[in-house]
Amino acid sequence: MMITHDTRCALDAVVALLNSAPEGESPGAPDSLTGLGALADFVRRHNISDVGVLGENDLAAVRSVRARFAQVFAANDDRTAAALLNQLVASAGTTPQLTDHDSYDWHVHYFAPGASVADHLAADGGMAVAFLLVAGERERLRRCEAPDCRHAFVDLSRNRSRRYCDSRTCGNRLHVAAYRARRREAAG
Repeated sequence: MMITHDTRCALDAVVALLNSAPEGESPGAPDSLTGLGALADFVRRHNISDVGVLGENDLAAVRSVRARFAQVFAANDDRTAAALLNQLVASAGTTPQLTDHDSYDWHVHYFAPGASVADHLAADGGMAVAFLLVAGERERLRRCEAPDCRHAFVDLSRNRSRRYCDSRTCGNRLHVAAYRARRREAAG
C-alpha cells in the first residue's frame, strides 16, 4: 500500500491526537492536551502549518475533533466509519489545494486557508483516514492489544499483523510475561 508523505504525517497526527486522550482510551493515562502550551507543542511536534494564534476555543475544538476520530476508530463497519468521516470532513469546510511549502514537494492540503487547528486536523486527518477506507484498509486503524494500553496506531506492516502500539514496550512486556508464566508452569 502506497501512502504519501503528507498522508502519513496526517495519520501520525491523528494517532498522536487520539493517544493524547485521558483515561477513557488508555487506562491510567492523563489527558496530555491540558492547556494551550500543550496544544502549541502538539502543533510544533507535528509540523501543522498555517496555524495562527491559539486560544481556549482551539483547545476545546481540538478535543472535540479527537473524540470524533475516536468514534471513527471504534466504528464497527466501513459504512459507519464513512458516515463519521463524512461528517468530520464536512464540518471542517474542506478546500483542497495544491501546495509545495517548506521544501516539501507538491501535496494537497484539505483545510481552508486560515482554518483553525481543529479544522486543519479534521480535514487533513479525516481525508488521510478516508484514503485508508477507500483502499479497503480500514482494519489498519487499530488499538493496542496490551491489556493495560489502548493506544491507537495505524498498522502499516505488509501483512497487517501488528498487534501492539510499540513492540519494544507493550509487545515485549507481554511476551516476557507469557514466557515467565510458561516457566513457572513448567517448574510447577
